[in-house]
Amino acid sequence: MRHDPHPKNTGLLRAHRLRAAGAACVVLTAALLTGCGQDSGSTSTGTATSEAARAVPERTTTPSTDASKSASPAAPLTGDQKERKALLASTKVTFDKAVTTAEGAVEGGKLLELDLKGPGDGDDDSDDSASPSASAGPSPSTSASPGTGPEWVAAVAAKDGTEHTVRIDAVSGKVLKSTEDADQDAEEKSRTADRIAKAKQTPQQAAKAATGKKKGTVTSVDLDDNDQNVLVWKVDVVSDDWKKTTLDVDAADGSVTRQETDND
Repeated sequence: MRHDPHPKNTGLLRAHRLRAAGAACVVLTAALLTGCGQDSGSTSTGTATSEAARAVPERTTTPSTDASKSASPAAPLTGDQKERKALLASTKVTFDKAVTTAEGAVEGGKLLELDLKGPGDGDDDSDDSASPSASAGPSPSTSASPGTGPEWVAAVAAKDGTEHTVRIDAVSGKVLKSTEDADQDAEEKSRTADRIAKAKQTPQQAAKAATGKKKGTVTSVDLDDNDQNVLVWKVDVVSDDWKKTTLDVDAADGSVTRQETDND
């Protein structure tokens, strides 16, 4: 009886095949896992990049308007502002010096009013009814005549209340003319003397109080009663924008009681 050796060999071959197939599956599984890991990493990297892109704001291409805003032109000057600018540019004598000169032109003089005027401004006080002041200090200057340049025009009261008009060259500081105002009766002189006595604040002190409230150049002071019949110094101050502000300064205590700006 013959024995067939094939069954034993077949089992060994099948075992070899199974081991080879298992090894192939291991290799294939490893390859698949490696591929999946790479795809996952790529997806994660792409997601992170997308998130980062969304976190960065888009760059604007619109030009900034800050420069154009800061370079906006200033408002043009009005006619009055241009006149004030030109007048102050040509004036060399300051307000306080003009006060001293005007009071010095009249014996015992006290200032009632002082205005800075340009050529041809105001009334001509040198009419035939006015007489030259015998108490005038310096004689009128012959180097200039009224109406040819800026002037300080002052009203000054003598001790008895007699008013005088004193014109001062606002460039040289010289007295151009000092005249006694005509047709003043005794009652008017008494009223003026009484007003001077009640004014405890000098025009210089009133101007200082006014410029303490409104910075600028004093161009006028006037001792007068306000709407409440209170004696005040009305002070005009021209600021850097060439606008004029009028301030009322109490002539007794120096307090500023009102201010109003002329925007023209």
